[in-house]
Amino acid sequence: MKKKLVSIMMASTMVAGVLAGCGSSSGGAASTQASSDSTQAAAADTQAAAADTEAAADTSAASADEGKVLNIQCWNTEFQSRITDHYPGYEKVDDTTGKIGDVTVKWHITPSDDNAYQNNLDSILPDNESASADDKTDLFLMEADYAKKYVNSDVTMNIADLGITDDQIADQYQYTKDIVKDESGNLKGLSWQAASAGLIYNRQAAKDVLGTDDPDKVQDAVSDWDKFNSLAEKMKAKGYTMCSVNDTYRVYSNNVSGPWVQDGKVVVDDNIKKWADDSKTLADKGEENTYELWSDDWAKGKYPDGKVFCYFGPAWFFNFSLAADDASSIAAKGGWGYVQGPQPYYWGGTWIAAATGTDNPTLVKDIMLKITTDPDIMKEIAQKDSDCVNNKTVLKELASDDSGNLALLGDENPYAMLAEGADKVDMSNISDYDQGCNEEFQTAMKGYFDGSYKTYDDALAAFNKAITEKYPDVTTD
Repeated sequence: MKKKLVSIMMASTMVAGVLAGCGSSSGGAASTQASSDSTQAAAADTQAAAADTEAAADTSAASADEGKVLNIQCWNTEFQSRITDHYPGYEKVDDTTGKIGDVTVKWHITPSDDNAYQNNLDSILPDNESASADDKTDLFLMEADYAKKYVNSDVTMNIADLGITDDQIADQYQYTKDIVKDESGNLKGLSWQAASAGLIYNRQAAKDVLGTDDPDKVQDAVSDWDKFNSLAEKMKAKGYTMCSVNDTYRVYSNNVSGPWVQDGKVVVDDNIKKWADDSKTLADKGEENTYELWSDDWAKGKYPDGKVFCYFGPAWFFNFSLAADDASSIAAKGGWGYVQGPQPYYWGGTWIAAATGTDNPTLVKDIMLKITTDPDIMKEIAQKDSDCVNNKTVLKELASDDSGNLALLGDENPYAMLAEGADKVDMSNISDYDQGCNEEFQTAMKGYFDGSYKTYDDALAAFNKAITEKYPDVTTD
């Protein structure tokens, strides 16, 4: 295909040269130049078409000796939309089926509610190598909270075994790699997201209370937890609730001094204890609410009448959680701003893993590389999906001009801050116990905030009981 492309380009150049040599008058020269320009444009179009054809041919050739069905396991449609919108050559058939060349893509979506998604993975991945060709799982997705569970097992492939090299992922943030390294240091997944996060503030509330919605001034007012708590009192006086107690949890929990389990014992870090103390104080004063994340009451803050000052979240929060497509929302009016807040942190992100036993390794490799390393696709994802992509060069480019401005943030450009935050993410304290400990601690403390438990120690006892039932191999105080 490359030889054909070169031949086409050479032929186009020769035609342009002949036409230029025939012109003898100024009018003829202009006509010749126009003809030459037209020919060169046609050659460029031919080149682009040939490149697309060659890429499709390469994929088809690779898949000729591989499986004819690509099975992808995920918990929602986020990754599906990234493939549908950005992967070259993908053709949508229906909501659960697509085509890449002559390979049928099947989307298996199991929601995370009640741990259903992980239960599904746990039932199918161990026997994947012996599954029939059309039933083999090829790709599956993971979140940071439980990634180590799969990374430290045989159900995930080393990406090096797919032929992916360190040079190809050199522009990705180190923390996104650390999350999916196994105990031997093998990298077993890739992410298109760098989910550094910040404080998303209601610009009107900032004007009402601070007299300005300027990001620098707002950041100064929330730059540590003492200032944040002081602002909460002022917000209440103006009729605003600061946020939900659960909105701030990950900011505290990402800034701990050690992992949840140390030498087989559960340790509640001082910063997590501080979250409980601060949240109890603010909730008792009515300056924060105790609504569950994603609940209807919690979601009211997306609208002006909700009278909520802020949410905490990464860039994916913009696209999935602020109702920007609802004309009555704050986001639709460009009414949010973005600052770092009291402490740098990250929240979430999605990792693509190759399932051991896949019979489509070439296509799996191509999807992983294109969706997580291709600069053009990375920029498309950032601009179309308001996402913070896992590519340092692309984020620098987005931060340098108006191409990174987001309408829902009043045309503020958040990418310099997001890139700086991604560089600060420290994953040294991640462990296999994070999901269970974080969930059970928040559940127990909600009882404390709402008054079901009279004291912190009562709530802590409930947490200890729940966590030892979940993880029999650990002890508590």
